[in-house]
Amino acid sequence: MKTSFFTFITFTSALLCSTFPLSLSQRCNVKDQITLLRIKNSLGNPSVLSSWTSTSDCCNWRCVECDLYNDRIKSLTIYSGNISATIPDTLGNLPYLETLILRKLTNLTGQIPPAITKLSHLKTLAISWTNLSGPIPSFLSQLTSLTTLDLSYNNFSGSIPPELATLPNLESLHLDRNALIGPIPESFGNFTGKVPAIYLSHNLLSGTIPISMAQVNFTRLDLSRNKLQGDLSVFFGTNKTIETADFSRNMFEFNFSTLNEFPSSLSVLDLNHNSIYGSLPETLIGLELQSLNVSYNRLCGEIPVGGRLQNYDNTAYFHNRCLCGFPLPACF
Repeated sequence: MKTSFFTFITFTSALLCSTFPLSLSQRCNVKDQITLLRIKNSLGNPSVLSSWTSTSDCCNWRCVECDLYNDRIKSLTIYSGNISATIPDTLGNLPYLETLILRKLTNLTGQIPPAITKLSHLKTLAISWTNLSGPIPSFLSQLTSLTTLDLSYNNFSGSIPPELATLPNLESLHLDRNALIGPIPESFGNFTGKVPAIYLSHNLLSGTIPISMAQVNFTRLDLSRNKLQGDLSVFFGTNKTIETADFSRNMFEFNFSTLNEFPSSLSVLDLNHNSIYGSLPETLIGLELQSLNVSYNRLCGEIPVGGRLQNYDNTAYFHNRCLCGFPLPACF
């Protein structure tokens, strides 16, 4: 009887050790693991996701990060890889996801699926250097936890959704290097929450700067390489907080000499390749500019002496109508 009992205990212990070691030590939530395996299948089982197997802990998988407290998937970063697919709807079944980065996936096509709005905890959404196309969907405004939205280096077209200005926690908006058209939305002068750093360069945006943007204090603004027109004075003044301003390679046309006040925070100012006329304001002398470029405009007069204005080489000033003084040739 004793032998039979000992045999039973030994057999039971062996069974437990051989059958359940993975489940006892595995951190990954089973639902998250199933979802990730479905995502992998939808993406064509790419080699970059070869560590994603049903017999391993998904918290140890490449491209994945689990939360330390609840062991749910909080970050999914797929960077580079030969993935020829569209973004699967199953991505919306990772309810605790805070970071989603899909970058340098040049064969990733299609559009952003509505299912992504189920990711209510998402703070960072970065889909860049892909072949995604179509309009930027207005439903992204439903992702109210977003602090960073990066849709740069894609093939998105159409206009900028005005609803993006309603994102209450947005700190950084990158829509640069797409094929966006139309004007900058009026709503960008009335952000619901924080005023984000805005990057809209290398698009086909047109029209004038919305007057509503005059009431907003931006810190970083890149509108370069578009077809924007009109006046830029709405962004300047001693009450403003702008630090980096790149308005180069547009169609801006205004009298630069009428801008007599600049924010002390301004460190980068790029106005090259526009149709700006007048002279350089003397108030530029008082700025701690790290970078300045006013080349390829219609400026005239002597470059003010002082501050950092003589620290730049002639490429910061050349190809103007009649601008002169060091580092350009002397005025006569």
